[in-house]
Amino acid sequence: MSPFQPHVIVLIGPTASGKTELAIEIAQHFNARIHNIDSRQIYKSMDIGTAKPSVDQQKKIKHFLIDIEEPINPINVKQFQEIAQKSIAKEIKQKNLPFLVGGSGLYMNSITKGFFIPDIPPQKNLRQQLEDLGQKECWELLKNCDPITTKKINFADHIRTIRALEVFYLTGKPLSCQKVQKPPDWRILELGLDRDNLKERILQRTKNMFFSGIVEETKQLIGKYGPDLPILTTIGYRESRDLLNNYLTIDEAIEQTTSKTIQFAKRQKTWFRNKNNPIWLNNKNPLKDAIIKIESFLG
Repeated sequence: MSPFQPHVIVLIGPTASGKTELAIEIAQHFNARIHNIDSRQIYKSMDIGTAKPSVDQQKKIKHFLIDIEEPINPINVKQFQEIAQKSIAKEIKQKNLPFLVGGSGLYMNSITKGFFIPDIPPQKNLRQQLEDLGQKECWELLKNCDPITTKKINFADHIRTIRALEVFYLTGKPLSCQKVQKPPDWRILELGLDRDNLKERILQRTKNMFFSGIVEETKQLIGKYGPDLPILTTIGYRESRDLLNNYLTIDEAIEQTTSKTIQFAKRQKTWFRNKNNPIWLNNKNPLKDAIIKIESFLG
């Protein structure tokens, strides 16, 4: 352990809990800049469906790790980890206070806990073969070769399913056996934000997304990259695509997106309980509580 350990602030929480707004207020108070730790906000042209900080919000506080790649070029956890580590190291070198904010538990822990992730480049031909098999068949294959990983990811998450199969076929070892930890030499304060009315917040945010243009955003993504863009199978975009194809009505799209997002939030909270141990903020005044805890941490 080095005599000087950089201080790093982390804010995690389920989707729609209000992390973006709270993070901006915290960053303004401490003159910090935000590193967004999100698996979808890294992609350009995906603003509404990912609840990306708005242009005005980004003008208030500098946000890193947003809009760093086109959605046609998927970024895996290993690649994200390397990009984020370099950006955070630069902040530390400049003697700034790194502030990491997000709800993607795996992406966050790859940085804060230093997970080693196999550096296996995407295999286009293998991925196409797995895509052609379909998610159900791929899931069964993964259950046979790496049952531990199937317990950690959602059945419908074909991106992570294919990635786990890719690692297995190229290395001969399950992904679950290859993850080790080498935590960074930081002092980390990990704060958590949750809401008692999270379901209502998710419903309202989903309505806002559909009435603010997620369907048009999806249409533009299809026009630019085609209807088979993998990330269009994620929550919100899949329902928007089905709406464009007249498979769903607007009310059905909102209902399905809301239901899937609530289930996703439950999985996020389960992850945070099992993999993290954040200090949960007081719901009545999370900003005041966060400021007190951060000031005490910084000394």
